[in-house]
Amino acid sequence: METTSTGRSLTLRRPDDPRPRPGRRSRPLFRPGAGRQAHAGPLAYLLLGLMTVLSLFPLYWTMVAASTSSQAINRANPPLLPGGNLISHLGTAWQHADLGTAVLNSFVVSGSVALSTVLFSTLAGFAFAKLRFRFRTALLLVVIATTAVPPQLSVIPLFQIMTSLGWYDHLPAVIAPTLVSAVGVFFMRQYLAEALPYELIEAARVDGAGSHRIFWHVVLPMARPAMLVLFLITFVQSWNDFFWPFVVLTSENPTVQVAMVKLAQGFVPDQSVIMAGALLGTLPLLLLFLVFGRRIVGGLIQGALKG
Repeated sequence: METTSTGRSLTLRRPDDPRPRPGRRSRPLFRPGAGRQAHAGPLAYLLLGLMTVLSLFPLYWTMVAASTSSQAINRANPPLLPGGNLISHLGTAWQHADLGTAVLNSFVVSGSVALSTVLFSTLAGFAFAKLRFRFRTALLLVVIATTAVPPQLSVIPLFQIMTSLGWYDHLPAVIAPTLVSAVGVFFMRQYLAEALPYELIEAARVDGAGSHRIFWHVVLPMARPAMLVLFLITFVQSWNDFFWPFVVLTSENPTVQVAMVKLAQGFVPDQSVIMAGALLGTLPLLLLFLVFGRRIVGGLIQGALKG
C-alpha cells in the first residue's frame, strides 16, 4: 500500500488477482436469458398452422375423391368428407394398373438411381472441393453448365442408344442415363468445402492413408447428413419421373407413373379410380418421409450451421 500526494491510499494489486477492482462494477460473465431459446408468438403459430393445412389439403382431397364416385367429384359442390368406396377403388386401381409390378419397378429404379447419384456425387464433390488438379474450376463450370441444357434435347439420342443396346422396355434404360446429376455434384461440393477441414485430410495423409482410404474413412462419415438429404431428394425425383420412363417402357413393365396411364384409358375414365391410383403411388413416399423426415431436417440444419 502506498500514499499519494493527495493523501489517499493506493493499493498495489497483482495482475492475476481475480478480485474486482475497487470503484468498478464487475460485469457478469453471462447475461440473464442469453442462453434461452426464443419462442415464436401466436401469429407465427397461426401462419405455420395455416401453411400446414394448405400443404396437406391436396392429399386430403385425393383421399376424398378416391372414396367417392366420379359423379360426386364433377358436381358444382363436390363433397369435402370422405365416402365409403375407398377400399374398393384402391383394389380396382391396384388390379387394373398392375401396381404391384409398378411399385416394385419404381423401388428398383429409384433406389438404384439414388444410391449411384449419392456415391458418384460425393466422389466428384470431394475431388472438386479438396483435391488439387489442373482445370478444376473449368471442369466444375462445365458440370454446372450442363444443367442449362434442356433434357428434351437428349431424348432422341438416348432412345437410339437404349434401343441399340437392347434395353428398350427394360429397367436399365431408365437407370443408366440418371446415374449421376450435376446438381448432386454441386450440392456435395458445396457441403464438403465447408464441412471437411483440410487439416483432417492432412492428418490422414500423415498417417499413411491414400485418397481412397481417406474417402471411405474420413469423407463419408463427414458427408453422411448431406448424403442422406441428397438420397431422399433424388429418390423422390426419380419416383415421380414420368417422361423418360414413358418413352422407354411399356405398360407391360411400367413404373408407378407409367402405370397411371392405364387408369386414364377408356372412353370415360373413372376419376375416382384414377385418384385412388394416385393415392397408392404417393403412399410409399409419405412413409419414407415419416421414417426419415427428422433426419432430413437434421441434415439440412447441420449443413446450414457448417456453411
